[in-house]
Amino acid sequence: MTQAMARRDVLAGLAGLGLLPLADAPLAWAQPLAGLPDEPLIVAAAGRRGGTLRMLISAARDVQYMVVYGYARLLAFGPDFDLAPDILKSVEVEGEREFRFRLRAGHRWSDGAPFTTEDFRYWWEDVANDPALSPAGPPIELQNRGVLPEVEILSPLEIVFRWPDPNPRFLPALAGPRPLFLYRPAHYLKAFHARHADGEALAAEVAAQRLSGWAALHNRRDNLHRFDNPDLPTLQPWRPMTAPPARRFVMERNPHFHRVDGAGVQLPYIDRVELQLADQRLFPAKAIAGETDLQARGLGFPDAAVLRAGETRGGYRLALWREGVGSTVALYPNLNAADPLWRGLLRDARLRRALSLGIDRPGINAALFLNLARGANNTVLPGSPLYTHELAHLHAAYNPDRAELLLDEAGLTRTGPGWRTLPDGRIAELVVETAGESETMTDILLLIAESWRRLGLRLLVKASERSVLRNRVYAGEALLSAWPGFDLGLATPDMPPDMLAPVRQDMLCWPKWGQYHETRGTAGEPVDLPEAARLMELWEVWSTAKDRDERAEIWRTMLAIHADQQFTIGTVSDVLQPVVVSRRLEGVPASAVYAWTPTAFFGVYRPDQFWFREDGA
Repeated sequence: MTQAMARRDVLAGLAGLGLLPLADAPLAWAQPLAGLPDEPLIVAAAGRRGGTLRMLISAARDVQYMVVYGYARLLAFGPDFDLAPDILKSVEVEGEREFRFRLRAGHRWSDGAPFTTEDFRYWWEDVANDPALSPAGPPIELQNRGVLPEVEILSPLEIVFRWPDPNPRFLPALAGPRPLFLYRPAHYLKAFHARHADGEALAAEVAAQRLSGWAALHNRRDNLHRFDNPDLPTLQPWRPMTAPPARRFVMERNPHFHRVDGAGVQLPYIDRVELQLADQRLFPAKAIAGETDLQARGLGFPDAAVLRAGETRGGYRLALWREGVGSTVALYPNLNAADPLWRGLLRDARLRRALSLGIDRPGINAALFLNLARGANNTVLPGSPLYTHELAHLHAAYNPDRAELLLDEAGLTRTGPGWRTLPDGRIAELVVETAGESETMTDILLLIAESWRRLGLRLLVKASERSVLRNRVYAGEALLSAWPGFDLGLATPDMPPDMLAPVRQDMLCWPKWGQYHETRGTAGEPVDLPEAARLMELWEVWSTAKDRDERAEIWRTMLAIHADQQFTIGTVSDVLQPVVVSRRLEGVPASAVYAWTPTAFFGVYRPDQFWFREDGA
């Protein structure tokens, strides 16, 4: 997005997404447009309305995935991963410093209240910049070199975000699976804000909810991401109707959704979505029993054979998509480990390279994936324009002899066939910590443990709940963790390289450095490893790159540093992801990429355009 998106550019972007431009003159719709904006987004789709889509979830918090799947965004990625307006009617960009948004006239929240720039103003002034609600200030995505934007409301339908320097991270942040929401339903939330609400009524509600104050009440009601407050208006294709706790969560069509097909039929086509809580271990059996219409979450490659055999009985077809993560399982050495000896060892690139060279990736691929996956580093995938075969395989070929030499050089010695020891005499024992949610991850780790045993390294697997795991990594208590690889396996040069630099606490190889950046130095630790500091420099330079070619070169340099340094250690990628699709459900791609970002799992493929046939064929 390096130049202004004038009207013709916006329309070209819509065409690239398979979306039809609006005519300048009013259109004659096939049916009344009650509930639609005056200027809806017209999409190239054809289906029929009706039906209930059933899906399985393993925890009540998983209702938040409906915001991911629904994928209504100010701007959205298309299948080619270019950005185009979605909720917005248009965006004009000047020098990547000024971003002028225009809303769709007549657009409404799911409860019928107008969606206007007052909803942006409320979030910016009364939420993001209110110390009671946002003690750390506005989100880090809006901190461009430490400078917040100037926000100017031009009219009820136009707003400008302006920075003194280019901010190319801004627009991609609005299109992510967990987007930066720049707005809130002001008409609803003002009743819970001390600046706007009746004081006595607000105090009574705080007391009734047994909360510490009005800010806690406001935060509880303000759940656009969590999607668990049926009273909170939404712009997503479906609105939540069930409050937790529950075993079944119902979502109903948003009567004011902004998309419409070429025949004038308002989307989404599907009336209701039902999320049924169940034990994840039972998901394959429940799919075979016909209890889900669309399911990928909770299913893995080991389930593919039994799911294929159950297609007729379950009334579904099995699609096999490709995972879009950099590695289906990656190891994250904690460079901020609390143990000073281990911290020094894990910061030694020779040890990290030895760990990678000691993994028998061909053996993992053969044993678990029928040689249908690809052994490689945790890096971008062949579908990315940034991919190179050399970096995908640097230090990633199985070479136990070379690994033995590097371990010796790093100070992990042994005098015989037994376990290696650390410089202080302790056995070289690595505990890899996981969330315990993936049988495939456990199987891969057990195979790695066998490979490393031959090198004299003892690997133990410890599972804990994901929040416990993250807290242990953040505190430096976990030395090594296992998690899926880079989300942006299909990165393009215009996507921010945040996963490659220590700018996020949730990057498990350097949580304290990421926390330091996210909190602007109030917590965590400053980067003190030269190679990581270089990544920070490149991350900053990406923001000022003058064109796409320069950004691509920065990306490739950062990827090269990662491959050489093995800050994360990949295993296999391009693993097949089973997707169960009801035989009555149309619009779901037969083949696609399944990833958190940029595809938002199903989101980029537009579930609002999925539809049910009346027949059961």
